[in-house]
Amino acid sequence: MRLNNFKAKEKYLYMNKIIYFKFEKLLMIIILFGFYLAGCSKQNANSKENVSALNAIPVEVGKIQRKDFQITRNFTGTLEGEEQANIVAKIQERITSIKVKVGDRVKPGDIILTLDKSGASSQYYQAKASFDNAAQNLERMKALYGEGAIAKQMLDGAQTAFDISKANFNAAKNMVELESPISGIVTMIDGNLGDLTVPGKVIATIASIDNMKILFNVNELDMPSFAVGQYAKVFSELKQDLVKKGKIFQIAKSADIQSRSFEIKAIFPNTNDKWFKPGMFCRVNVQLNSVKGALVVPNKAIVIQDNRKGVYVIENNHASFRTIKTGNTNGDLTEIINGLKEGETIATAGMNNLKEGSAVSVSGI
Repeated sequence: MRLNNFKAKEKYLYMNKIIYFKFEKLLMIIILFGFYLAGCSKQNANSKENVSALNAIPVEVGKIQRKDFQITRNFTGTLEGEEQANIVAKIQERITSIKVKVGDRVKPGDIILTLDKSGASSQYYQAKASFDNAAQNLERMKALYGEGAIAKQMLDGAQTAFDISKANFNAAKNMVELESPISGIVTMIDGNLGDLTVPGKVIATIASIDNMKILFNVNELDMPSFAVGQYAKVFSELKQDLVKKGKIFQIAKSADIQSRSFEIKAIFPNTNDKWFKPGMFCRVNVQLNSVKGALVVPNKAIVIQDNRKGVYVIENNHASFRTIKTGNTNGDLTEIINGLKEGETIATAGMNNLKEGSAVSVSGI
């Protein structure tokens, strides 16, 4: 009986040892498997980080700052000479001679071109005949009056007839002999010998171009920011590095009926080679006022996405599109009214390659 109990106890202890051994082995397997999973997870994380780094989009960035902000406006205007006169035909007749060419200097009274004096619309020869007759009659009346043969009243009548015929002749002459009213350079001739003129159409332009005027229009909201004597910079899109500094000298007191805009004129010196020409379209840049401590971003950082104006904010090496509300701009910087805070980092180059959540590699801070 005791022997059986001893064997049963020995068998029980043996079974416990086997169970413990198997449990210990299973526990070891579980621990090893856990280490394996942790290693795989870390490897996957490293792989993802490596892939993310490889796919990162390079961008340049900058910090949002507050600056004293100069507000400027660019307008498009048309150039004229400081003095400028358009030669316009008042009657429809053939051009019989052109006395000058483009680039010639002229003075007041110089004939630019002539029209057919015997044409149907011309009164030149009739007026000349009447004038010659009145001149002869006046000379006779003066002689008779000197001899006491006629009264002073008859002489006065002859003088009046002469003055009227002279005025009529000058008017008829000016219709066919088109003269320059100012000193300057011939900048344009729009006609050839034999062409039939169109009344009211400009056929030649005379301008003094040592100094030039630029004429541009502004809306009523900007009008209070302009004043006579204000500086303006003028340049052409064809030669943007050539900038001339001028001054505003005239501001319209009433708006144009059709455009509801106000015309402003500024004057500036031409170059030595007279590069600026009448009729050219140019840009004029005017500084209006300044804002102290404005929150600003570079204009190049602003992008349009889904019809929304915004910038890409960079946080934790990732890009996030932020919608903004803008204010004034000066050509380089734009004032931010809402949407950004001072000190935030935004992309200033490479934005066109970004989308929401893009990984980035940054430079330029």
